[in-house]
Amino acid sequence: MKYIKFLFLFLFIQVTAQQGGMWIPSLLEGMNEQEMKSLGSKLSAKDIYDVNNSSLKDAIGHFNGGCTSEVISSKGLILTNHHCGFGQIQSHSSLENDYLKNGFWAMNLAEELPNNNLFVEFIVRIEDVTAKALAGVTDAMSEREKQSAIDKNINAIKKSTKKEDWQLVKVSPFYKGNQYFSFVTERFEDIRLVGAPPSSIGKFGSDTDNWVFPRHTGDFSLFRIYADKNNRPAKYNKDNVPYKPKHFLPVSLDGVEEGDFTMVFGFPGRTNEYLPATAIKHITQEFNPSNIAIREAALKEIDAQMKASDAVRIKYASKQARIANAWKKWIGENLGIQKSNAIQQRIEFEEIFKKALKEKGLEGKYGNILPEFEKLYKDFSSINIKRRNFIEVFLVTNELMQMAFRSYELEMVAKNRPELYEKVKTSLTGRLKGIHKNYDVNVDKGVFKNVMPLYNKNFEASIYESTSFTDLDKALQLLEGSPEEVVKKLNDDAAYAYAKPMIQEFYTQINPEFQQKNQPIVALQKQYMKALMEALPKARYFPDANSTLRVTYGQVRGYSPRDAVYYNPVSYLDGVIEKYVPGDYEFDVPQKLRDLYKAKDYGQYADKNGKVPVCFLGTNHTTGGNSGSPAIDANGNLVGLNFDRVWEGTMSDMNYDPEICRNIMVDLRYVLFIIDKYAGAKHLIDEMKLVHPKKK
Repeated sequence: MKYIKFLFLFLFIQVTAQQGGMWIPSLLEGMNEQEMKSLGSKLSAKDIYDVNNSSLKDAIGHFNGGCTSEVISSKGLILTNHHCGFGQIQSHSSLENDYLKNGFWAMNLAEELPNNNLFVEFIVRIEDVTAKALAGVTDAMSEREKQSAIDKNINAIKKSTKKEDWQLVKVSPFYKGNQYFSFVTERFEDIRLVGAPPSSIGKFGSDTDNWVFPRHTGDFSLFRIYADKNNRPAKYNKDNVPYKPKHFLPVSLDGVEEGDFTMVFGFPGRTNEYLPATAIKHITQEFNPSNIAIREAALKEIDAQMKASDAVRIKYASKQARIANAWKKWIGENLGIQKSNAIQQRIEFEEIFKKALKEKGLEGKYGNILPEFEKLYKDFSSINIKRRNFIEVFLVTNELMQMAFRSYELEMVAKNRPELYEKVKTSLTGRLKGIHKNYDVNVDKGVFKNVMPLYNKNFEASIYESTSFTDLDKALQLLEGSPEEVVKKLNDDAAYAYAKPMIQEFYTQINPEFQQKNQPIVALQKQYMKALMEALPKARYFPDANSTLRVTYGQVRGYSPRDAVYYNPVSYLDGVIEKYVPGDYEFDVPQKLRDLYKAKDYGQYADKNGKVPVCFLGTNHTTGGNSGSPAIDANGNLVGLNFDRVWEGTMSDMNYDPEICRNIMVDLRYVLFIIDKYAGAKHLIDEMKLVHPKKK
């Protein structure tokens, strides 16, 4: 019966129990709308997405290209995660004004802080342009020829799309390139920091609690969108005014309870739901473990030094969070795949697929796909691991190697593309300054000693004593002089000389081999997607996430991660106090929050039992990019802020299982409680529209 259960989850989920899927908001009419209503929604498809009238989509913004945000007032106030705004909070922090440690609250518009290179982008409309994108593309073409034709078609689509002068056009592939949609967007670039709780609230639990439940994290921050006098996107200008949105989300004070409908609306990053079993096996049993080991080695050093020094903590807070997030996610992903027996279930599904091919006379057309996957992944696995290990060491964890890597790019340009030299040199200068803004040589040296042996046994820690890269002034001096002089100075540097052979190997052997072996896998995955749709045409397929606007719907539900353990769907402020460890890096609690708890001074933000809810679980299918996404109730009100998944549920990027996959959301009552009672920023509460949908 296992394969029947898998098929039920993977493809043929009934209307009355749909869980999982990341759906295109412009295509919700019909089956999706019925499913949402069966789960308790009172929203129509047009309430969610409407080109001609204000709808929920107009309140959903892509936050800096990597997270989601939502408009929560008529004055352009937006809400996203603390970890999404972390870089901006850090950039404004110093030992004198430690906003990471103490939080930040602008008490009026004049105190709101501008941010360089931060943007929020809204979707104006979505259109299916598949026929135009694939015009002239034939099976007889090579993959390169196909892509060249598609690229030309996409450029033509962008040029011919009707839009306002200030609007942008994007075209994205769906279903592995079997379908294409265009997106007309508006990008706002004057985004100012309004408020952020201290990390002891916004990052409470840190690495220990990351990806697990119960969570007690107030993972939120507030920004404001500014526009020109015509309410159009504009670069930062002191004369800009708060943006007047087409729609903003009212905030529910009634909260959630088990079984309530929830819709998460946002920009999920990347998923791979239609991988063959051999790919899942490679990722979880070979690819992930080697990268987990590298990040674990880096974190051991970074964590120790952050705990020992406030200066290091401020410098490395954002880097540590970035490294730790994927490290723990990969571990949970592996656990979830194992717990759900996903590989065996996928094998059993593939037997169903093969049977369908035979019944429909499609074996000749598609029968080679699964055997070819086996052959390709067997040949691909080692180079995929080696390439990613290089990236982990040279671009993710160790900053000295990153500086050497970027400097090698300058040398190659000097020798092969001299007309680009000044441009690349300027870019490298900016990168070096950016790295050194938050750089500690002792931390980086410790990371190097830990991670380099996992990539190359011949590691030389002594290069830190004889390189110019660890001092910004000396590093910049390497770039002074003619291109020939700069290249000579780079090659005379100990760290650069050490790293260069490995970087050359990456460019001349590792990456070319990866591209050569990955290309046929990508092409075969596209063919497999097409084959699934032909062989099993009655199935319903949602497109993989690709950083475009999506809707995922479900319900508030607890779950059982292991035998005899069940997690209720809501956590409370009581749990924050229970976890409190004075002075601890992860579990310290601010005195004022403890005082509010002791006095039970909760204002209007407690639930019917007199407790302040902090986080809750849902069955919504989310991934990276959904951070900051609104959790919307049955009536279109904001009830939560998505920020995480349960540990085993991180496998939902490859295998969504409604029994164990849960997303984690901050309860908006906790957000309001912190803003009002903790921060004393009641003017922000007054700016919102607070509602009681359950008391009608």
